[in-house]
Amino acid sequence: MIIEPRMRGFICLTAHPEGCRQNVKNQIAYIQSKGTIQGAKKVLVIGASTGFGLASRITSAFGSGAATIGVFFEKEPSAGKTATPGWYNSAAFEEEAQKAGLYAKSINGDAFSNEVKHEVVDMIRADLGQVDLVIYSLASPVRKDPNSGELFRSVLKPIGSTFTNKTVDFHTGKVSEISIEPCSGDDIENTIKVMGGEDWAMWMDALKEAGVLAPNALTVAYSYIGPELTEAVYRKGTIGRAKDHLEATAFEITESLKDLGGKAYVSVNKALVTQASSAIPVIPLYISLLYKTMKEKGIHEGCIEQIQRLFSERLYTEGLVATDEKGRIRIDDLEMREDVQAKVTELWKDATTETLAALGDLEGYRTDFYQLFGFDVADVNYDADTEEVVKINSIG
Repeated sequence: MIIEPRMRGFICLTAHPEGCRQNVKNQIAYIQSKGTIQGAKKVLVIGASTGFGLASRITSAFGSGAATIGVFFEKEPSAGKTATPGWYNSAAFEEEAQKAGLYAKSINGDAFSNEVKHEVVDMIRADLGQVDLVIYSLASPVRKDPNSGELFRSVLKPIGSTFTNKTVDFHTGKVSEISIEPCSGDDIENTIKVMGGEDWAMWMDALKEAGVLAPNALTVAYSYIGPELTEAVYRKGTIGRAKDHLEATAFEITESLKDLGGKAYVSVNKALVTQASSAIPVIPLYISLLYKTMKEKGIHEGCIEQIQRLFSERLYTEGLVATDEKGRIRIDDLEMREDVQAKVTELWKDATTETLAALGDLEGYRTDFYQLFGFDVADVNYDADTEEVVKINSIG
């Protein structure tokens, strides 16, 4: 079939398998160009099919020659209907890993569930024995508690008062003012349940109890802080409370892994275009201005560049892992540079529908968004008839 992007609001309902394949190949080529990383050799990535999770799997496999198990929850393709992009990404990753002689298997299911945790434990035990790195990179708006069966939904709202600021519709380039009402009721608790550290801790407990964590195993979860411009709706809002919980959980996991010599870290990463960030008011405008500023300064990074730097310069170097005063690894250091934030703040004041094309990088934002779904990728023939039904080798 001829596959084109089909939009509904801020969501693309289709994905292009060849575009996703090329995206994966491009990331692999980048990692290979940077040389060997003396990192983990047996890696579990929870949330492995897109974004930072996919970049972590690629970096582990093609930077360190690691065997990888990836967990994700993606929609399979059927005749006349494309899969979600993470399915195609994972199919391409497994194909490239196997060509390179690397072990790679995947599990498609609800990572919050006890059943998937047990399935992963069985796979590690049977195939790898133990893992020495666990990446936790889940992003979901909903979580079903595996013990009580209760369903929790996260919200992205300010706390205490209405938040009003500028935002942009990245499809049209229209800059407008938006107001977001504050959270109420159980919004904070529910958001923590979904996006906090509880499930990360449950994963690590399950892996440890099963004896499938290697001595000195590391685990890393991903977080974001961001600038003052976005903090009311992000870091000081409901999602910020969840991130606080996630970061506090790292210390609890480290304590629980003490007898193994293991350690848990949270890596604070840079603002990037994701399916989730595209739906957050204010964030697309901020990212557009940030991209423009960082590209002009020659310090812009995407997911794969961020994770390569995390692994090669922070996690797997001699000596102690460098962290901030709260024990977090700061790979957002370039974004949060004083000169970068001063420039973005200056541009923000003047950003309007009429000026944004010159002040920001909205075109770069749009390109990154469409590339999430395999569109607008160089060297892909989008006019060609494309097979939408693609299998993941280890899933069938």
